[in-house]
Amino acid sequence: MIKIGVVGVAGGWSSEEIARTLEERTGYRLLIEMDHVKYSSERESMFFGDVDLMNLDGLIVKKIGARYSPDHLQRLDMLKYLYKRGLPVFSKPSAIAHCLDRLSCTLTLRNGGVPMPPTVLTEDIEEAADAVKNFGRAVFKPLFTSKARGMQIISGDDANLSARIREFKNMGNSVMYIQKMIHIPGRDLGVAFLNGKYIGTYARVSNGESWNTTTANGGRYEACDPESDVIELARHAQELFRLDFTCVDVVETVDGPMVFEVSALGGFRGLWEARRINVAGMIVHSVLESIGHGKLD
Repeated sequence: MIKIGVVGVAGGWSSEEIARTLEERTGYRLLIEMDHVKYSSERESMFFGDVDLMNLDGLIVKKIGARYSPDHLQRLDMLKYLYKRGLPVFSKPSAIAHCLDRLSCTLTLRNGGVPMPPTVLTEDIEEAADAVKNFGRAVFKPLFTSKARGMQIISGDDANLSARIREFKNMGNSVMYIQKMIHIPGRDLGVAFLNGKYIGTYARVSNGESWNTTTANGGRYEACDPESDVIELARHAQELFRLDFTCVDVVETVDGPMVFEVSALGGFRGLWEARRINVAGMIVHSVLESIGHGKLD
């Protein structure tokens, strides 16, 4: 029996889809939650319950936790240990690490010449205030977050500007990620790739009441066939990270398409709901072929 584990969240839609698909293809199911993984120096391995993870044929990483946090970096170190010991891990932990937090992702994208909304990174409150005044309105984003959780909009003419920035910083945001608030034309795009190959795009469409398009704030998924320049921009952005599967967040602006981020653990529910693209099946097929078990009896 082929034994491939899924690093994910029990009950999470994408994690469960991959685990279910693997069980259909291989007869084996193991959904691993990283907060229950332990390392034993005496046994020189990692364990999830009684399962020695080094005895698996591979791991597919879908989620490292229910919510993004700095803890994910330590959990990645545990996955790096397994990978360096010879266990195939998809995507490679080192590739995930490059874009897991917003700071690292942004610096990599800008070093690669990828256009993004104007952004300032700083620990200094006065520098942050100057950035907001320059931008007019800015979105303050935690380094570890998804679906706009913890983000705040701050205006340069706010009478309590410094106090609001200090409050944001004291919420655990020692490095403040400050991005100019740009006009979003009612939607932004998720442009998806598997092993560097473009597989489809979906749009996240605002409900007209929230400043962002996330489904957590009332947005919805729609099918989308973007212009070629959008696809090529997203292709270049994801090439900088070499993830097995990822989704590039792109916004269409009056100045041309720009990238918000490249997802370290790309979601694919939008592709299923908007386009009926079965990404879980595609990922499992790709992983089985990669480890030499593309054809199962």
